[in-house]
Amino acid sequence: QVQLGESGGGLVQPGGSLRLSCATSGLTFSSYAMRWYRQAPGKERELVASITSNGVSTNYADSVKGRFTISRDNAKKTVYLQMNSLKPEDTAVYYCNAHFQSIVTYNYWGQGTQVTVSS
Repeated sequence: QVQLGESGGGLVQPGGSLRLSCATSGLTFSSYAMRWYRQAPGKERELVASITSNGVSTNYADSVKGRFTISRDNAKKTVYLQMNSLKPEDTAVYYCNAHFQSIVTYNYWGQGTQVTVSS
């Protein structure tokens, strides 16, 4: 059974930092690209950051470039999202996603963690 579990969310003041973690089990973690999405109230879910299975390549939404960093530890089967210089518009539920695409495609989601940026 595949499980993804996010942690590290919470309430932070503007300009602050948070580090999200997503621990996984039940999948060959090193074969999956990992992504962080977020969904704010009344808005569609958007892709925030992604990292390839070997961790060599990363991509970011324009809105978070230079502030967020995605990383992974394949030995711990965990992906991270370091969020710095947080803004109120970063407030959302953040979801971890594991993506594998070959002849077949697999997509797995975590339950999400709330991030609130407010003074």
